[in-house]
Amino acid sequence: MPKSPLPPNPFMHEILDHVSKQRTVTKKVEILKEFANAALKSLLIWNFDDTVVSLLPEGDVPYEKNDVPIGTDHTSLRKEYRNLYHFVQGGNPNLSKTRRESMFIQILEGLHPAEADLLCLIKDKALQSKYKLTKGAVETAFPDIQWGGRS
Repeated sequence: MPKSPLPPNPFMHEILDHVSKQRTVTKKVEILKEFANAALKSLLIWNFDDTVVSLLPEGDVPYEKNDVPIGTDHTSLRKEYRNLYHFVQGGNPNLSKTRRESMFIQILEGLHPAEADLLCLIKDKALQSKYKLTKGAVETAFPDIQWGGRS
């Protein structure tokens, strides 16, 4: 088996970049399975499940990109995904709109810039605007995901 071009515990954007470069759905599914993790599944569910309703405004988010050198002070979606429930309908109804949006900006500002960009795409269900990936490929890779009934 050829060595993976990705490092151990890759960032989510690295996984999706690698998936996106594959020419066949079979290869995309194979890579999704190889790098499966809870964070990746959560992000794909938010993006592809129509019943996940984002409580954040659509469009560009005003935040300062974390431009410290790679490998220093970044967090990742692999760690932050556990907090994403705050930003979707039914997750944390007691948060004010202002608090929810400021929490989202705080997360973005701590993330690797490419991870922050990825999260902004997912918030707007626009992953496919950058990555060549379909819901069908995700469903094939992760048959354990239950679609629908989330909001």
